[in-house]
Amino acid sequence: MLLATTLIPYPSWLNTGDNAWQLVSATLVGLMSIPALAVLYGGLVQKKWIVNTMLMVFSAFSLTLIVWMLWGYNMAFGFPQAHWGPTGSFWAGLIGIPHTLFLHGAEQNQAISGANTLIPFHFPTATFAYFQFVFAAITPILFLGGLVGRLKFKAWLLIVPLWITFVYAVNAALLWGGGFFAQKGAVDYSGGYVIHLAAGVASFVGAAILGPRLARDRTHAVPSNLMMVAVGAGILWLGWNGFNGGDPFYAGVDAASAVLNTNVATAAGLLTWMFMDMLFSKQKKPTFLGAINGMICGLVAITPSAGWVNGLGAVLVGLIASTIVWIAWTYISRLRPFSKVDDALGVVYTHGFAGLTGGLLVGLLADPKMIEYGIKGAHYTGAGAISVGGWFYNGHSWHQFWEQFLAAAWIICYTGIMTAIIFYIVKFVMRGLREKDEVLEVGDLAIHDEEAFPVETFAERVNSLGR
Repeated sequence: MLLATTLIPYPSWLNTGDNAWQLVSATLVGLMSIPALAVLYGGLVQKKWIVNTMLMVFSAFSLTLIVWMLWGYNMAFGFPQAHWGPTGSFWAGLIGIPHTLFLHGAEQNQAISGANTLIPFHFPTATFAYFQFVFAAITPILFLGGLVGRLKFKAWLLIVPLWITFVYAVNAALLWGGGFFAQKGAVDYSGGYVIHLAAGVASFVGAAILGPRLARDRTHAVPSNLMMVAVGAGILWLGWNGFNGGDPFYAGVDAASAVLNTNVATAAGLLTWMFMDMLFSKQKKPTFLGAINGMICGLVAITPSAGWVNGLGAVLVGLIASTIVWIAWTYISRLRPFSKVDDALGVVYTHGFAGLTGGLLVGLLADPKMIEYGIKGAHYTGAGAISVGGWFYNGHSWHQFWEQFLAAAWIICYTGIMTAIIFYIVKFVMRGLREKDEVLEVGDLAIHDEEAFPVETFAERVNSLGR
């Protein structure tokens, strides 16, 4: 006679709350790419580029997932790392060993990486891998904003997997996967450096190599649909609750602080840009697009520090970053080399400058009483708890600021150099990165045989093909 067996739905190491929150957070971050950035960018570009822009967003999302499953995840978060040099050296903590996530154990075993040496993850690798994938996917989608309106679609299909492999995975391993900069003490709560600073650099370098849009397109760069911009921006803002709230990896108090601080900094950033426009712009008028720029500045700048600053710090991060980026957008954009590069949607400013500012502000504003991981027992915040201390709270020590500066310098230099190499390789393989001028004059219809808002004659022509 068979003994009765009691079945359970999950293993002993899994915490249902942590697992559920991580999956919800990942979904929120995924929504920031599709549909948020698809409709946000689609609303910002000219009508003739809506389909091309949206398809580039969706194809980048898909390409990144396949790369992530094949080798990207384990390059960034694989454990142990490759160890190409002595323990503790730069080369020992550079990258993980590339291999797939296709076997059952790779999905259902307990997640582990060089990033969780303090506390075991309470969810499976499938959860962690998907969460990290949506962060990887949004990065090339962000720097696409600097390239729209002239990049060959087929070139984009090569750029994305190469960039994820040779740029994103390396930066993620070094700062998030237990690599060299993480070991030295540099921190990046949710991607101010790995995602936003890198996207800003890649956008600027890529746009410089690609060349400007047609003169007519630059002169008459009128947004196609501000209502769609509003929809995309709203999903982006609220999706950021998962972006920053999911990065403690546990549904704890610091996740709640990260969500609140994210929204506080965003509100401060939006209002700062709006008032700057009202007080200092030539027109002295508030603009919706300006407010959206300020919103993005607040979101990006709080990302490196969301769970490590207090409420006052969150306000200051949004205010300072939005002010700096407003000045950069208004004045620095007129100076070389920025004046010579056609970064179509200003990614180098709203993501590059804002990400750099936010990352450095960690070294000034991080409050050591904001506990990410506490200690067991009655004294959660006692000695041994994990937090980060900035200059204002840590005896005026510059140590954290210096570590943040070194990590930023790496991201800027490495990302810039590797992006240039990738673009020149793709340019050689594809015999050019740009569409021909006659194609650029037409846009979507010439490249995809589709339009976002087709007129009746076009619909008749498509229907006639099936007769």
